Amino acid sequence: MLTAIVLIHTAADRIPEVATAIAEVPHVSEVYSVTGEVDLIALVRVREHEQLADVIADQISKVEGVERTETFIAFRAYSKNDLAAAFALGLED
Repeated sequence: MLTAIVLIHTAADRIPEVATAIAEVPHVSEVYSVTGEVDLIALVRVREHEQLADVIADQISKVEGVERTETFIAFRAYSKNDLAAAFALGLED
């Protein structure tokens, strides 16, 4: 599974409508409105690298109100649960 983090700049008066439309795009797992330099952050999860272009360039970037996007592709995921499991390796009974 590939995960992409998409930073999305929108028209300020359209953030809720744009977020709702992006959340309906297949393979978008979550959309967050955020503070800072971008308006929305979307998480995209696909099985094939080629699907990223379909989802991000062909769908998300064409949602009315999206001004531009910037995409980051995740290499590896870390979480508290993953780290706890890693530190417990070899401690099983």
